[in-house]
Amino acid sequence: MKILILTQWFDPEPCFKGLAFARQLARRGDTVEILTGFPNYPDGKVYPGYRVRPWRVERVEGFRVCRVALYPSHDRSALRRSMNYASFALASAILGPFLVHRPDVIYVYHPPGTIGFPALLLRWWFSVPVVYDVQDLWPDTIAATGMVSSRTALSLLDRLCRFVYRHADQLVVLSPGFRRALIDRGVPENRIQVIYNWAPDDALAASAGPLPSYDKRTDEFRVVFAGTMGFAQALDAVLEAAAQCAVRVPQARFVFVGGGVDRSRLEMEARKRRLDNVEFISRQPPSAMRAIFDQADALLVHLKDDPLFAVTIPGKTQAYLASGRPLIMAVRGDAARLVERANAGVLAEPEDPTSIAAAVEKLASLLPEDRERMGAAGKAFYQRELAIDVAVDQFRDLFHRLTQAESWDRCSARVTP
Repeated sequence: MKILILTQWFDPEPCFKGLAFARQLARRGDTVEILTGFPNYPDGKVYPGYRVRPWRVERVEGFRVCRVALYPSHDRSALRRSMNYASFALASAILGPFLVHRPDVIYVYHPPGTIGFPALLLRWWFSVPVVYDVQDLWPDTIAATGMVSSRTALSLLDRLCRFVYRHADQLVVLSPGFRRALIDRGVPENRIQVIYNWAPDDALAASAGPLPSYDKRTDEFRVVFAGTMGFAQALDAVLEAAAQCAVRVPQARFVFVGGGVDRSRLEMEARKRRLDNVEFISRQPPSAMRAIFDQADALLVHLKDDPLFAVTIPGKTQAYLASGRPLIMAVRGDAARLVERANAGVLAEPEDPTSIAAAVEKLASLLPEDRERMGAAGKAFYQRELAIDVAVDQFRDLFHRLTQAESWDRCSARVTP
């Protein structure tokens, strides 16, 4: 098949379902082309070797990559972030039809929600089916994170997203909860398929061995939180859990690895509270992250207690499972059920420090071999049900079904209200 990937973010940016996805499709004999923007995520600065131009066509590992202009930004300004999303949507809609070759199927990575505009235009222009991969529920996500609070703006975004959901030929979602949410919004059940995410390639990289600057005491029970430290993660509750563990589990040490808009404040708060059992480490390369995971006794997932997050599965879940270490899952709903199915850890209530501390205490009280069995069960579950080969085969079956379906009529690509 000839597959067009439409995504605002693509390598060399840290992105999901980018180059790794294209490689897997190509290995199965498909021709893949990418329509994307100039790399500027996550700092909002254009990467070295690039400058924003109307367009640029390049080859990345043999894949034809068409980049179109956008306004580079990824800060806390709602206006600048909106300009970033809208500029890519407009440029890809105007230039995309003339830059890319006609595909058999278009795969669209959502978010941002504005990508629905070029997706439907390209669907109409090429008269081919669109598979719309919903990784974030808009406008729910941006409302929950506080990026946009205007009811008018959120209402307009909701109407746009519902329009796109109704006109995409097939929706793919990352969890059963997302599927239920879209059914509630009027999308027919037979047009929504759950395909679980996989762990990024870099999360599976081989360890470079123990880190010299990251020594672990023999009696230490190390709890690692890795990834973005933002408002959605609500990590004040974890700091309070660390304070409680200083008494309840004195051997516990909490290690935060990564960056984010809330990291500096969290570091200041930990110093202010004199939490000697809390440590912050900057973002690390993949081989170092694997070493950090290998030296962890538990890997923590935490999000704020919001109904939106009860229907999602945080991306770090798959990487944690693949690492073979036990999880502390402090997220309600689908993510918690996944860990229960895998028998891969213990559950805690989000934004409940006492519950999080109790989960740490429970894991710390287990024999090391029991924790090893728990981690091994999670890794086996990942390889059996969540690995990239499993998901890509599901995507290809879906693409093939859409392109071969007798019911597909080229005229149906015309968007109607």
